[in-house]
Amino acid sequence: MSVSGLTVSPSRCLRIPTCGSSRRISTFTSSWEPKQKIQLPHLERCYWDVSRQGCRKQQTNLIMCAMDASFGDLSDGSAAIFPRINVRDPYKRLGISNEASEDEIQAARNFLVQKYAGHKPSIDAIESAHDKIIMQKFYERKNPKIDVKKKVREVRQSRVVQAVITRFQTPSTKIIIKTSIAFVVLAVLTVLFPTEEGPTLQVALSLIATMYFIHERLKSKLRAFLYGAGAFIFSWLLGTFLMVAVIPPIPILKGLRSFEVTTSLITYLLLWVSSTYLK
Repeated sequence: MSVSGLTVSPSRCLRIPTCGSSRRISTFTSSWEPKQKIQLPHLERCYWDVSRQGCRKQQTNLIMCAMDASFGDLSDGSAAIFPRINVRDPYKRLGISNEASEDEIQAARNFLVQKYAGHKPSIDAIESAHDKIIMQKFYERKNPKIDVKKKVREVRQSRVVQAVITRFQTPSTKIIIKTSIAFVVLAVLTVLFPTEEGPTLQVALSLIATMYFIHERLKSKLRAFLYGAGAFIFSWLLGTFLMVAVIPPIPILKGLRSFEVTTSLITYLLLWVSSTYLK
């Protein structure tokens, strides 16, 4: 065969194997003799190397295509797995507190779904926790219950209670023991020696003792008088109200003046608190 003045010999065609096919590469004979002969074995070896690399690349692409068909697009690596997928508490699974609002719950759900969108078990775990929390909130809205701890915390954090708490302080143990002994003695005298006129003397002594202890701590006669008188009036009125509206009659305390005796005991308790802890 002649091509452009060159003579081709079919018998001298070199057959080089490739991936799945074979090609013929012809060597030409002509009157022109190159200075260096073509090293066909070297050419064949190089071609085999290139062919093997092409085969490996083609096999890799086939594997990646199969993985994409099974698990979705994994071109940028495997899908992230939700780390709290096995956490049973729905609040902890979403990473929010038990007092989170509905907006916070929905925001946490949307963020996690967007982050772990490529992993179906993770999405199922996130949606399950979100549904449980929403159903629980719906049930609590239909069947409200009183949270005692929350109510107590709200009362303690109110301005009125905080203003009252700031007016008290814990004194030394010596002062606590001294005031306790004084008012316990007054209470025992009131119970053991009731009179027809009532525990008038003991009540008067409790007022004097309150002013004395407040003055001893605060070193101010004016504040001792004002605090003592105010604490006495408040304690007596509160004790009377409790005996009339709240506390039932005490069987142990019987007699014509049992009402006054019980009121006096409540007054002593409140005066002890005022004389010991008021600042």
